Amino acid sequence: MAKALMVYGGWEGHEPEQATALVAGWLTDAGLTVERGTSLEPFADPQGLGRYDVVVPCVTCGTLTGEQEAGLCAAVMEGVGIAGWHGGIVDAFRNNPTYQFMTGGQFVAHPGGIIKYRVNITDREHPIVSGVGDFEVRSEQYYMHVDPGLKVLASTRFSGEHESKPWITGVTMPTVWTKPWGKGRVFVSAIGHVAADLIGPEVKAITTRGILWAAGKL
Repeated sequence: MAKALMVYGGWEGHEPEQATALVAGWLTDAGLTVERGTSLEPFADPQGLGRYDVVVPCVTCGTLTGEQEAGLCAAVMEGVGIAGWHGGIVDAFRNNPTYQFMTGGQFVAHPGGIIKYRVNITDREHPIVSGVGDFEVRSEQYYMHVDPGLKVLASTRFSGEHESKPWITGVTMPTVWTKPWGKGRVFVSAIGHVAADLIGPEVKAITTRGILWAAGKL
């Protein structure tokens, strides 16, 4: 049976404990064995991480030691998946550039705070988003610095209504993507400021499928 390690912590505003508990239930229903914890120490042991099919960090603004960063990145390079959502994965470990290189993006702003915005599916053939139509969410719309080599599955457009910096008006930003890291699969969704933001049918489907895909089980 496939195994997932979910590590949560960091800034409490993203409700890491509640969000990981919610998603852990969906993964269990999908047939994964899920372990949850708050310690980053397992990241320093790439061999130990090799017991899992996917690692799901939910640690906004956390800090990895050099050994933890190297171990996590090495484990993914050797085939462990990594997956996550919102600040738990792309506003995490700001001082760890190799981690950011692996995940493919880094949060820099969310104009307007909690707003309604549209998510447009850009690759309807990919199993993570197959059958999911364009949809609206009310959450933080992440502006990020992103890897140009991403496989973008969904994007969002900055309308100008909430931006205080007019030069980003009209910018189309990846919001759901995949990418490789060696033998490992990387999945990121920028949607999901708090646990309640994850429960809409489209977001639930994308989040669950994305983690399963990163684990090689979709």
